[in-house]
Amino acid sequence: MTEIPRQEGLSSTREALSACLWFTCLEADLQTLVLAQTQRRHFAAGEFVARRDEPSDYWIGVHDGLLKLAVDSHAGRGCTFAGIPSGGWFGEGSVLKHELRRYDVVALRPSLVLFVPAQVFHELLARSLGFSVFVIGQLNERLGEFIANIQNTRLLDVNARVARSLAQLFNPLLYPQTRKALQLSQEELALLAGLSRQRVNRALGSLQELGLIGLAYNCIDVRDLPALARYGAEQL
Repeated sequence: MTEIPRQEGLSSTREALSACLWFTCLEADLQTLVLAQTQRRHFAAGEFVARRDEPSDYWIGVHDGLLKLAVDSHAGRGCTFAGIPSGGWFGEGSVLKHELRRYDVVALRPSLVLFVPAQVFHELLARSLGFSVFVIGQLNERLGEFIANIQNTRLLDVNARVARSLAQLFNPLLYPQTRKALQLSQEELALLAGLSRQRVNRALGSLQELGLIGLAYNCIDVRDLPALARYGAEQL
């Protein structure tokens, strides 16, 4: 982890936050508070951004990069809850409840991450109706995402799991900056889907044959998002 010195300028932090809907809805004094308290840190691929069972002292956003929320058992088995691409924010539930974080957060590629202190998060909730509405929407969408993940893992075949793992990255409320040409490697997708790289490679080939996606080096071009999101519906 590399913490960016504050003297490098608040302008870069403002630029990063200005792309966030929740920040633009704040009054000027609250924007000033957020700018003064938000930290920016660089993480290398494979580095822990936050650890399970540590205090949830920050609400966390991804300015640039890709993170994974996951847990690993003592027996070595792992479970991935979500992938957080650029533009995504997470951890509001743990911050709201003042609880220990329930998962590890790992950078899957070099990432620039924003940290809003918990006390600032709570002040925004208390003073900004727009921010409160945003957080309620986040919680609702995240719950839907987790329910879908359980359903997909238990009921769908591998091709459908890969299709829906891709489609989830296009949730406009959780991940507003995702573009149709995903800068995503097969290895990264395998880590998000909880599958081997070889199996993901075969699934992507099947989806490409159906015309749902196009493949290039470290890039997945989503050509039919609605069909990708519906893929495997007959199995449910």
